[in-house]
Amino acid sequence: MKAVIPAAGLGTRLRPLTFTRPKPVLRVAGQPIINHAIHTLMSAGITDIGVVVSDVTREEIQHAVQEIEGATITLINQHEQLGLGHAVLTTREWIGQDNFCVYLGDNLFEHGARPFVEQFQQDGPAALIALVEVPDPTAFGVAELEGDQIKRLVEKPKVPPSNLAVAGLYCFTPQIFEVLDGMPPSARGEYEITDGIQGLIERGAQVVGRRVEGWWKDTGRPADLLDANRLLLERIEHDVQGQIEGTRLTGRVIIPESSRVTGSKIVGPVILGENVVVENAYIGPFTSIGRDTTLRNVEIEHSVVDADCVIENVETRLQDCLIGVKAQVRGGRTLPKTHKLTISDASVVELA
Repeated sequence: MKAVIPAAGLGTRLRPLTFTRPKPVLRVAGQPIINHAIHTLMSAGITDIGVVVSDVTREEIQHAVQEIEGATITLINQHEQLGLGHAVLTTREWIGQDNFCVYLGDNLFEHGARPFVEQFQQDGPAALIALVEVPDPTAFGVAELEGDQIKRLVEKPKVPPSNLAVAGLYCFTPQIFEVLDGMPPSARGEYEITDGIQGLIERGAQVVGRRVEGWWKDTGRPADLLDANRLLLERIEHDVQGQIEGTRLTGRVIIPESSRVTGSKIVGPVILGENVVVENAYIGPFTSIGRDTTLRNVEIEHSVVDADCVIENVETRLQDCLIGVKAQVRGGRTLPKTHKLTISDASVVELA
């Protein structure tokens, strides 16, 4: 069985973080989002993985996945972003006659993909779809069930037939390509995977829904990235190998051998990347710090800091922050009372 990870989109809901980098390479809990997806598929026994990329996202994604071991990763170009159905259709030649799983790489499941893959392989339907109860189904593809059989699937309905949303994990036989090939676009001009699944249903194929057990997280917005970081950090094991001097560690903390912490306090769960320097700082729970970053005279918690950052001499505690690659945050100026900001499009800055 193969797997497909669509990763050609621009991630507009995560701007300004995605102005310079595609969403799948943004980091949570110390790894790019797409790497979490790949490891999830590998844990389900799938090691032949195709990643659908665009001309814009290809280079960054190739760099992000190049060090993953134990899987064969093939990049498949989608030159026009015409919807998830179109992204799946572009993999037709690569899939061949194999069954396959489509895993949206910005989704996270507490129990991974294995329960869905195993049921699909055991029961042999034309499609198996992960479903999750949501308070507002109008923002999702929504399923109408009869037992465990999906009888109708509607994309972003104004009047939802249920509160069961499609949760970003699909298992298919190659029969789905027969429906997607030649299928008309939706009213918004995209080829919807939900329309393809509905086409299977109308042809009499068996389409099964399986409800998600445990938590599910769609990391489409900045607050979701922070929440995903928190959920993943809950799983880490304490592993401190770096140089620690005059520092108090509480809870589960990961500090690699190449990193150095002096005169500080760290309350886990916290992950530090390689070559991180922490001096006279407080790092609070649910924080991940990227490689080659320096924290000096700061307090930070419930945040994600990417690689090559410098954060120093900030008097107010930083909380709920997403700080991108090579960003610099500096304080220490008390007079005059002015702020000097260099901010990208669509940024939100709150100054108390």
